[in-house]
Amino acid sequence: MDHDADSHDTIRIRGARTNNLKGIDVDIPKRRLTVITGLSGSGKSSLAFDTIAAESRRLLNETYSAFIQGFMPSSPRPDVETIEGLTASIVVGQEPMATNPRSTVGTATDVNTYLRMLFSRLAEPRLGSPLAYSFNTPSVTAQGAITVHKGDQKRQVASYQVTGGMCPVCEGRGSVSDVDISAIIDENLSLNEGAITVPGYKAGGWSVRYYAESGFVDPDKKLKDYSDEERADLLYREATKISLAGINVTYEGLVPKITASFLRKDKASMQPHIRAFVDRAVTFRDCGACGGTRLAEHARTSTIGGMSIADVCAMTVSDARTWIGSIPTAGQLGDLLGSIERIGLGYLTLDRPTGTLSGGEAQRITMVKHLGSPLTDVTYVFDEPTVGLHPHDIAQMNGLLEALRDRGNTVLVVEHKRETIEIADHVIELGPGAGHAGGEITYVGDVAGLAASDTTTGRHIAEQTSLKAAVRTPTGVIPVRDARVHNLKGVDVDIPLGVLTVVTGVAGSGKSSLMRSLPPIPGLVRVDQGRIRGSRRSNPATYTGLLDHIRKAFAKANGVKPALFSPNSEGACQNCRGLAVTFIDLSMESIPVPCEVCGGERFQEHVLDLRLHGSSIADVFRMSVGEAEEFCARAGLKAGGAILRRLNDVGLSYLTLGQPLSTLSGGERQRLKLAHRMVDDGGVYVLDEPTAGLHLADIRALLALLDSMVDSGRSVIVIEHHQAVMAHADWIIDLGPGAGADGGEVVYTGPPAELAARRHTTTGEYLARYTGTSP
Repeated sequence: MDHDADSHDTIRIRGARTNNLKGIDVDIPKRRLTVITGLSGSGKSSLAFDTIAAESRRLLNETYSAFIQGFMPSSPRPDVETIEGLTASIVVGQEPMATNPRSTVGTATDVNTYLRMLFSRLAEPRLGSPLAYSFNTPSVTAQGAITVHKGDQKRQVASYQVTGGMCPVCEGRGSVSDVDISAIIDENLSLNEGAITVPGYKAGGWSVRYYAESGFVDPDKKLKDYSDEERADLLYREATKISLAGINVTYEGLVPKITASFLRKDKASMQPHIRAFVDRAVTFRDCGACGGTRLAEHARTSTIGGMSIADVCAMTVSDARTWIGSIPTAGQLGDLLGSIERIGLGYLTLDRPTGTLSGGEAQRITMVKHLGSPLTDVTYVFDEPTVGLHPHDIAQMNGLLEALRDRGNTVLVVEHKRETIEIADHVIELGPGAGHAGGEITYVGDVAGLAASDTTTGRHIAEQTSLKAAVRTPTGVIPVRDARVHNLKGVDVDIPLGVLTVVTGVAGSGKSSLMRSLPPIPGLVRVDQGRIRGSRRSNPATYTGLLDHIRKAFAKANGVKPALFSPNSEGACQNCRGLAVTFIDLSMESIPVPCEVCGGERFQEHVLDLRLHGSSIADVFRMSVGEAEEFCARAGLKAGGAILRRLNDVGLSYLTLGQPLSTLSGGERQRLKLAHRMVDDGGVYVLDEPTAGLHLADIRALLALLDSMVDSGRSVIVIEHHQAVMAHADWIIDLGPGAGADGGEVVYTGPPAELAARRHTTTGEYLARYTGTSP
């Protein structure tokens, strides 16, 4: 075979063994759209990201000089015999956006950068530097000079002044906060009795000693008896250098300290108990100085045709594109706004904080720069680009993927949705199962051949999903009245209790906003798309609490302390500290390698000799969820078995108990969180797209879990786009009719069969097609 000629049109992979791949051989046509599908955990990501994209990135890095490579992350070669025909790859994954209070749609997409340059050239009065329009740059003037040197002579050729555009009152955040003093202190207690009620401030702890031993206040006096001076020192004193326990520290009052610790962080990234405290103790209002625009006066009064940069940022993407169209020199900015609009996000305002975006919106924001790229002969690797998309929006996404291919690029898409699989030029299915039971090629070919095959995906893509024959009767309602969060237009709706409710609608129609408008409900449990918190030591066993049950059983069987069986305690290998790996620092990156002392077993040798039903604690960490469920049954661990059954119910039977959470996909992390939260004593569960990352076969198992929750007396509300979930619902709330300003209304409430039969909304039309419902 002429390998050179073949590699021009094909990516040839031989002997791929990355993660669970079992030495697979596969050819992928270049400049075509290939969908890689299969059950969750079957090896799709291992092939697309950890083999193809990883090797492309490694080979590209090797083209740089040794000096440059010394400053770049060093990656090991994937476990594959040969890969031929690779081109430079660009990965568009599901990593969440880095949100902070200063991040907006405009800053995240670089639209603000172009706007600042535009205003610096054309606005009047002229401010000069683009930074003068930046709410992230302090509005103080920096001065300097530019000089040139010639021999011993130097000559000043220019001077400059830079003034940022940040509002000096709110420091570019757009809002100011008021702290409710009664929510942070108990006047009837002294500091030593626990008068500070802020999370993390415990009597005797360092945070309280900081105040109690400062010398400014009496730690044993009740706060209600403080003098005005003591009260001011405790709550408001400005930064002052003091010596505390022999250490020089900067003392400041409780209110500015809370402001620095909590209020300058994005609420979406806070732990739930911290977010609850902030909601209780702090009120936010638009900054009176800048009117919420974040900008200093000079930036607000410099205009183009009467429009300030703040006015433009308050526009939707679509409206901003129309305005930009009237400015001949703003072509590149117009193209960028057009890319955002084509990806279905034209309804977002440019000043919308990124922390308020839904998961699907956030992912598409990160995709903008790639989907508008003019590059050709590049390999684009997408990780479920349809996550968070309504079927109507999936059609738009498919058009963008096809456009990338038509420009001469190789497009690889890891995907489960039928709508995207159906547009593929080439399909690769992995399986037949997940984890150890997957990692094999079960189908390669076109879509017609897949539909005719007897593979898991083939059977599901060809079958017709039926509407629910009989729906449950609600036991009550949650009334939502005059909801106006974001684009909601005074929505009044009753959300039924005791049933499975699906809240749906096109992206940006107001689904997440409606769920944020729910009144306070006892027993409300939210399972959102936020990341699971934890260190590199966190894994499914520790996160779910399963390890506690296993440690106690090992300790009881061997007559020793439970701490011996924790990789974070005294039984851990002393070399790797229970991590199973050690880290070699190479340039700017730490590379993990198996621990040379314990061989990756995590524990000291004498601990590994202790057994429970023939298995060591290291053996348990290597077990999959399914294997561990059998182990717990043999060991009589009922509580542990219940945890594992929940993991199995959400489609995670293939995960190993010791797998670091950092290696899980976005969908896997969310389902792990869902399984963990099932133990909460909640009566109403709100789930945000629990089908993310799930194959249709796995969705069946998830629906069975949701049914069991409802049948046990709980109410389940699901924000979803997947028609299989809609078809299974007892009640649907459809928002729309469009997105952004064109949405925010309830366009249908009722059972799914009626919605499909009437076909009077966008959702109803797509649900009817999916279920084969006649008009």
